[in-house]
Amino acid sequence: MKILFISSWFPNKLESTNGNFVQRHAESVALLHEVEILHAIGDPSQKEKFIFDDQHINGIRTLVVYYRNSSNPALNFMRRMKAYFKGFRKMQKPDLVHANILQKSMMFAVFLKKKYQIPFVISEHWSGFLPVNRSKLSFGEKFLAKTIAKNAAFVLPVSHILMNSLKELSIGNQFEVVGNVINTQIFYPEKKEKSKFRFFHLSNLIPLKNPDSIINAALRLRKNSDNFELQIGGDGDYERLSDLVKRNKAEDFIKVFGEISHQEAAQKMRESDCFVLFSDYESFSCVLLESLSSGVPVIATKVGAIPEIIKENHGIIINQSEDDLYEAMLAVLNGNYKADSSEELHRYVEENFSAKKIAGLFDHIYQKVVISS
Repeated sequence: MKILFISSWFPNKLESTNGNFVQRHAESVALLHEVEILHAIGDPSQKEKFIFDDQHINGIRTLVVYYRNSSNPALNFMRRMKAYFKGFRKMQKPDLVHANILQKSMMFAVFLKKKYQIPFVISEHWSGFLPVNRSKLSFGEKFLAKTIAKNAAFVLPVSHILMNSLKELSIGNQFEVVGNVINTQIFYPEKKEKSKFRFFHLSNLIPLKNPDSIINAALRLRKNSDNFELQIGGDGDYERLSDLVKRNKAEDFIKVFGEISHQEAAQKMRESDCFVLFSDYESFSCVLLESLSSGVPVIATKVGAIPEIIKENHGIIINQSEDDLYEAMLAVLNGNYKADSSEELHRYVEENFSAKKIAGLFDHIYQKVVISS
């Protein structure tokens, strides 16, 4: 089949990692079907009305249409829809559209269904629908999500907690849970030869990830042991964290880094002994599964989809308490917690979240949609 991926979020020259999980979904589907990707985004620095960035990325034709951004939201929406339509006319006509994230941009999927009778499914990733964030949803956001979902053949949340949240909000009719893709070819176990135990954290370092708390726990842990280090960083405000480490004179055992590539992240994970995530909420957590795929157990908060994807003997699930975080790190460091072997951790991810597995799940849904259309 010819499948066209469109998304409210997708990597582009302005946001290099935004929606990269959508790109990995598309690459998995390309194992079985002919896939093209279309994305539209506004650039406030752009003088031209439209710029077409047409590339082949990892073997998939990927067209990003940049439009001249405006301070007027209504005008921006019109320009985005026009950008999508201009881009669509350059693509093959698909048998099915795979849309992503129930936000206003995906009204384009509804338009394609109404004008060309092209059915669509929509994957949902956004933590904004989770109970912890639900009070922040505007009437307009809920109305748009319901309108888009009503026209979709299937709504495909990445976790059961997200599916249940959508059901409680009456967003969508037919559901299937399909998780995110983990590249098990990049994230694989490797024998470690080093003297110090290494904790690792990687994220966009925004407040909900609580990187300061992880550093505080490491500072406290240092009073009990000097046989460990913490590596912490990502594509966020790492300089502020670096200043925090310097103020505490902890540079010798807390290493802060900035944005790194997927391959660099995989190498750092292989060299680690435990991944630490202290988030306030998560609709899914690719990074935890990437750690498991690398054969590295985790410490993570009991929020969102984390209890779904982290099974017994994969790591320690804790409450949102710095004391609990410290105790878990101490237990792992002292050898008082034993996880499954690195091979077993990798196998779990391979069997449930590899590109081949996710491609098969999507294919089953696509076949049902196209046959019934």
